[in-house]
Amino acid sequence: MWNQVRKLQNNRTVKYGVPMLLLIVGGSFGLREFTQIRYDAQKIQRKLDPALEARVKSQKQSVILQEEYEKLKDQDLDGWKNIRGPRPWEDSKEQQNEQRARLDKGT
Repeated sequence: MWNQVRKLQNNRTVKYGVPMLLLIVGGSFGLREFTQIRYDAQKIQRKLDPALEARVKSQKQSVILQEEYEKLKDQDLDGWKNIRGPRPWEDSKEQQNEQRARLDKGT
């Protein structure tokens, strides 16, 4: 019997493989528990009264849409000019100023 135990202790699979499998399987269970704690904490922090949450969301959405509409209403969207961006070896400010000057002369 002691001879068999000694053979198992010298076996590479038992010596290195079994602890590795235990680490992998045990680690997956441990990580699952820790991630579940994280998600449970997030749920608790986000809890609001559903009626209050619906009211807040609808007010926020309508205000944002109205502000964006007011910004776009005053802009002239049909009078734009296409200016090519510079190539990597070109000076960007100089190239764009030349194109703007050409477009202003043409119009």
